Amino acid sequence: MYRTAALRAKALTGCLSRSFRASRYASSTAAAAATASPVFSGSSLPSLSIPLDGVSLPPSLPDNVGPSKLQTTTLPNGLKIASEMSPNPAASVGLYVDCGSIYETPFSRGATHLLERMAFKSTLNRSHVRLVREIESMGASTSASASREQMGYTIDALKTYVPQMVEVLVDSVRNPAFVDWEVNEELQKMKVEIGELAKNPMGYLLEAVHSAGYSGAMANPLYAPESAISGLTGDVLEKFVSENYTAPRMVLAASGVEHEELLKVVEPLLSDLPNVARPVEPKSEYVGGDFRQHTGDEATHFALSFGVPGWDKEKEAVMATVLQMLMGGGGSFSAGGPGKGMHSWLYLRVLNQYQEFQSCTAFTSIFNNSGLFGIYGCTSPEYAAKGIELVADEMKAVAEGKVNQKHLDRAKAATKSAILMNLESRMIVAEDIGRQILTYGERKPVDAFLKTVDQLTLKDIADFTSKIIAKPLTMGSLGAVLNVPSYDSVSSRFS
Repeated sequence: MYRTAALRAKALTGCLSRSFRASRYASSTAAAAATASPVFSGSSLPSLSIPLDGVSLPPSLPDNVGPSKLQTTTLPNGLKIASEMSPNPAASVGLYVDCGSIYETPFSRGATHLLERMAFKSTLNRSHVRLVREIESMGASTSASASREQMGYTIDALKTYVPQMVEVLVDSVRNPAFVDWEVNEELQKMKVEIGELAKNPMGYLLEAVHSAGYSGAMANPLYAPESAISGLTGDVLEKFVSENYTAPRMVLAASGVEHEELLKVVEPLLSDLPNVARPVEPKSEYVGGDFRQHTGDEATHFALSFGVPGWDKEKEAVMATVLQMLMGGGGSFSAGGPGKGMHSWLYLRVLNQYQEFQSCTAFTSIFNNSGLFGIYGCTSPEYAAKGIELVADEMKAVAEGKVNQKHLDRAKAATKSAILMNLESRMIVAEDIGRQILTYGERKPVDAFLKTVDQLTLKDIADFTSKIIAKPLTMGSLGAVLNVPSYDSVSSRFS
C-alpha cells in the first residue's frame, strides 16, 4: 500500500558505460587480451561484492518499511492537495472533482458521460496530437472516470516526470478546447457504447434499478440517454465545467510524490481557480420501483435491490460490503478452475442446487448518503418466477440468522483481502486519497476500516439484512419478462 523509492540510475549507467564501453575485435585472441585491460588489475574480473570505484550506491531499504504519512495542504482558494510517498519508482497523480451525473440538469443531461470521453483531448494550449506525443514521451498512461457523484482524471508515469505529469493533467482538466469535430466524434462513439450496454444485461439492469429506485438526482442516468445526445455540444460542456469545476470541489491527490515537490508544481497552476462556495448536493430519495423491458431474449434477467445507508454511516456501509462478499455468487461456470468462489452463500444454496440458474450474484452501489444492495439473476424464462422466489427466500434466510460463523469469517477475510490487494496499486491509492477527501474531508486510515470489518458479528449481519429488506423493493427485469411475477407479489415475500 505504501511505497518509497530513490533513483540514481543515470549516474550508475553513465559510470558503467564509460568503463565498459563495447569494442569490436578482429579475433578471439584480441578479445582475450582485452580482459587484462587497465580497468581492473589481475587476470579476472573482481567479485561483485567489491564496490566499484567512484560509484555511490543508494541506501538500501530497511527490512520493514512502514506506511508513509499522508500530507495535505489546502490552498487559499479551497483546493486541497494531498500526497504520500512510496518506494515505487513510478508515481500516480489524479485530479478529482465533486461533480457527477447528479449535478446534471435537463439541459446538460449526459454531460459527465461525454466529459469522461473528452478527457485528454485538445486543450487551449495543446492540440490532441501534441498532447498524445507528450504523454507517450513520458511513457505515461492516462485514464478518466465518471460516476454519479465524482469525476476523476489520472496520469501515471516515472517519478522523474512529475512536473510534466502535473502540467499535462491540469491543462487537460482546466483548459479543454471542446473542438467541434472531437466532440462529434465522441458523440458517435457514445452511441455505439450505449448500444453495447444493451448487450450487457447485468450492467443494463444495474442502471435501470437506480433510475427506478430513486426519486431525484440519483435517478439521473450514468450513461447519456439517446434522446439527450443530439443536445450535447461543446458549449454545453463548457458551461457545465465552468459551473462545477471550482476550487473547493477539487482535490489533487498523488501517490509516490514528495509533498513539497508537488506543492511547488501545483500551486502556480491551480491557485487562481475561482473560490466559489460549494452548492448544496441535489436531493435524492430512495423510494423503490419496478422496471421491465421485454426484448424477446431467450433468457430472463432480473435484479432485486433495496436501499442501504451511504458512506456517511460508515459502519452500515461496511456491513453492506461484507454482506455482498458473504452472498457472493457468479456464473454457473467457474472459469477460474474448479471450486473458485463456490464457497459463497449464493453458490452453495442457489447455483449448485438449481441448474436452471445461469448466473446469480450480489452487488452493491454505495454513495455518500445512500446506496443499493441487491442480487442479480439469470434463468430460463419458464423458471423466472421460481428463480425470483428462491433469491428472495435466500435474502430472508440471512435476515433470519441462518448464516453461521464460518460463512461470516470467510466473507470478512475476503473483504479485507480485496481492499488490501487493491491498495497495492498506486493508481488506486491516489484515487482512494482523492475520493475520501471529497467525501470525508480527510483520508481515514485503512486500519480503521479493517477494524470495523473485524468487529462485525452474526447479529449485526442479520439485523442489517432485516432492516434493508423492510424497505421498499426495487425490481428490474429484462429479456423474456412475460413470466416475471408482479411487483406486489415479489415485494410481499419480504414482509
